[in-house]
Amino acid sequence: MQLEPAIRAFIAETLLESLDFEEDFPVSAAWQEEIQRRCAAIDNGTARLVDHESAMAKLRASLA
Repeated sequence: MQLEPAIRAFIAETLLESLDFEEDFPVSAAWQEEIQRRCAAIDNGTARLVDHESAMAKLRASLA
């Protein structure tokens, strides 16, 4: 993937919002707040995004 992580996150967020699946999968108010907090952190640039390869490497190292 050649897009920056923040752009990919924005696209993913937009796609998820377009599904309007809240009726099929109710989300608690606490989770809705957490989702909004995380989305805002991505939008305003304060989120620390980690690419898949780095995340998996860290996970594998922690399991070794």
